[in-house]
Amino acid sequence: MGVGKQRDVAHARERLPREIWVLVGASFLIAVGYGLVAPTLPAFVRSFDVGITAASLVISVFALSRLVFAPLSGRIVARFGELPGYLVGLCVVAVTTGACAFATEYWQLLALRGLGGIGSTMFTVSALSLLLRLAPVRMRGRASGMWATGFLLGNIIGPIVGGVLSVISMRAPFLVYGAVLLLVVALGWLMLRNRTTETAAEISAAGPPARFVVALGHPAYRAALAASFANGWAVFGVRIALVPLLVVEALGEPAAWAGFALAVFAAGNAATLIIAGPLADRRGRRPPALVGLAVSALATGVLGFVGDPVLFLVVSLVAGLGSGLINPPMNAVVADVIGSKARGGTVLAGFQMAGDLGSILGPVLAGVLAETVGFGAAFAICGMVLLVALVTWVLAPETLPGHVPTAAVEAACPAGSG
Repeated sequence: MGVGKQRDVAHARERLPREIWVLVGASFLIAVGYGLVAPTLPAFVRSFDVGITAASLVISVFALSRLVFAPLSGRIVARFGELPGYLVGLCVVAVTTGACAFATEYWQLLALRGLGGIGSTMFTVSALSLLLRLAPVRMRGRASGMWATGFLLGNIIGPIVGGVLSVISMRAPFLVYGAVLLLVVALGWLMLRNRTTETAAEISAAGPPARFVVALGHPAYRAALAASFANGWAVFGVRIALVPLLVVEALGEPAAWAGFALAVFAAGNAATLIIAGPLADRRGRRPPALVGLAVSALATGVLGFVGDPVLFLVVSLVAGLGSGLINPPMNAVVADVIGSKARGGTVLAGFQMAGDLGSILGPVLAGVLAETVGFGAAFAICGMVLLVALVTWVLAPETLPGHVPTAAVEAACPAGSG
């Protein structure tokens, strides 16, 4: 057996820290609840006698709130700690989501989703900071992949159950999601309260947080921002906002079919996430990202032109396979640029904000296109956004430690620049 093969086998046998698995399990439960609401929300909003653009705005306001609050959430997490930020953020989302079940007017949904976005950015920044801090350098891709896999496996179950619940009551998924999040809060506090606190010496050794403006000078970080923006636009924005409407209004299928379409996409994600993380750790960040962006761009771009329900599921699966290859290398690049000696600071917040910006612009612009030109044009634009991100990755250097000098990677965002 060659040296490279032996290294790969040894790497595969290494175990992730226990705290990572706690975060993975939490992401699974969060995603189950999120998936419950996803196929129901657009149709629920439409029941208030509003148009497609207004329905898409409810999706966008959640991301807009996350975008606006992200810089402040990073400071709050730094001041009070990652675990408190994580648990408080989850509580905010739980309460506001459960309250959506009792909304009687459109503006109430907008307000509740906006408040929910504040909690969402708090627990997302906290979870990502914990993940990157606790994962060993050589296992960043795998840890990111498992975290995302937990989220997407939950999205396989959630939309199916949510579609069934929507037949019973369109308000029921919101109550169930709120209850699931409260369960995550309880489990997270019990299992992480004594295992995520840094000592004063560790905090001092880490130094000040890395700065966004410094990281922005690294082309690999810019590529990660572009991929995050495109992923937010296509996956967390347009797909959630328009696929349920496309299935019902263009394909003529029941709302439950939209849940199956979202679940098939999530299944494709989960299938490739399993291999994308280890691949990014062994062979580099660029190969899986390039392939994933290319496949995702092609499949997403043609989705709006598919008229057969079964073929629609097949194309959704292919799009999910491509999207699953993007997440682990994208997160790993951000950790590489931050460096092992620095704390994420505004670099993580900027990375999240790029995805949220895509989630805001995507549903609104695609909703206008779907309403005025058609679903085909709306999804074709999604494909083009993903292609732009692909170009940035073609131009970006490799950041995997061992492929390039680690010092050169960390010099792009020095810990002492904070």
